[in-house]
Amino acid sequence: MMGAITRHLPEQDVESHLLSAEGEEIIDLVRKHGVVYVRPAAELLGVLVLWSIALFGPIQWGWFFLLGGVALGLHALYLTLREHRDVFVITTMRVFRASGVFTVRIATMPITRILDITVEKPFVGRVLGYGHFVFESAAQSQGLRDIRYIGDPDGRDLTIQRVVQKAGLRGPRSGLDRHLMDGR
Repeated sequence: MMGAITRHLPEQDVESHLLSAEGEEIIDLVRKHGVVYVRPAAELLGVLVLWSIALFGPIQWGWFFLLGGVALGLHALYLTLREHRDVFVITTMRVFRASGVFTVRIATMPITRILDITVEKPFVGRVLGYGHFVFESAAQSQGLRDIRYIGDPDGRDLTIQRVVQKAGLRGPRSGLDRHLMDGR
């Protein structure tokens, strides 16, 4: 149901942030897992409860419950937009995150600066199929560190590792490494 709703929401314009002249292409555009829409959905149920009370409850308090329902509905819409417009993009040259409803924030990390990616999968995440990324880079502080609620985190991690490999940043294993890995 949320997929039908989010289909009509405004998208984040990630193409305008690509370095097209340098040949940068999108490998994967990652949206958050559907679990992030549980809270807005619960708030929408709260709207229905408040409006039911306004209709069938005490008439002198009806306006209060109607306004409360409108406020809660607007908050649910804001949360939905915030999660829908928070995208993580893997390109041929870098990873970046575009987020924001009223103000857009872009956090970028070149592929060359990625030292390590930690994939965290909490128990509920393993059951539902989401996880979190923690990026370690060559910089002390960075704008792109924690990416939460990523669907298929293992597949996305492999995608990033392939991009790093294709960029020639990590060479193939040496003969000694292969020998040790094979147990020979």
